[in-house]
Amino acid sequence: MKHPYSFPYHIILASNSPRRQMLLKEAGINFEVRVIPTGETYPDYLERDKVSMYIAAKKAEAFSFDDLPENSLIITADTMVWLGAKSIGKPKDGAEAMAMLQQLSGNTHLVSTGVCLKTRDKVRIFNVETAVTFRTLTSEEIVFYVNTYKPFDKAGAYGIQEWIGFIGVEKIMGSYTNVIGLPVQKLYMELKRFCEP
Repeated sequence: MKHPYSFPYHIILASNSPRRQMLLKEAGINFEVRVIPTGETYPDYLERDKVSMYIAAKKAEAFSFDDLPENSLIITADTMVWLGAKSIGKPKDGAEAMAMLQQLSGNTHLVSTGVCLKTRDKVRIFNVETAVTFRTLTSEEIVFYVNTYKPFDKAGAYGIQEWIGFIGVEKIMGSYTNVIGLPVQKLYMELKRFCEP
């Protein structure tokens, strides 16, 4: 069956995340993966919803279109977890992962993903936020999850698509795929808009 919409670009996903790659593939979008390591620092004055957009744009700026196939479109993304005004990044080890989950336990946090679409002559940057509420987790549940799933490559030290999401998440307001790492519905619509003359 023919896909209902084909994008007239050579799409490059600039992410090693297997979750982002899976989500884009499930959306029926053809792409290749190319990654240029980029620092994820940002100015302190940026407001919360601007931080992930700033980092996504920075990742896109690392590419030179002279080194890419004709008609390339780069997709970069950055996902951050915010508990109030505090950002919660990726844990360095098990102890830090457990401490992060203790903070999220019984609270509502925001997952913010900035996405940058960039071609040689055009750029679009947008942000999607999702509110996630955890019930109060027991210490045993946190220890089991961290030791079994080792969520060290995940902002906030958890994957909503894993065991902890099934048994711990009480409520989610907004895009589910955003919490996994890429707001697919919004990305699909922005790609369609990007292709408009």
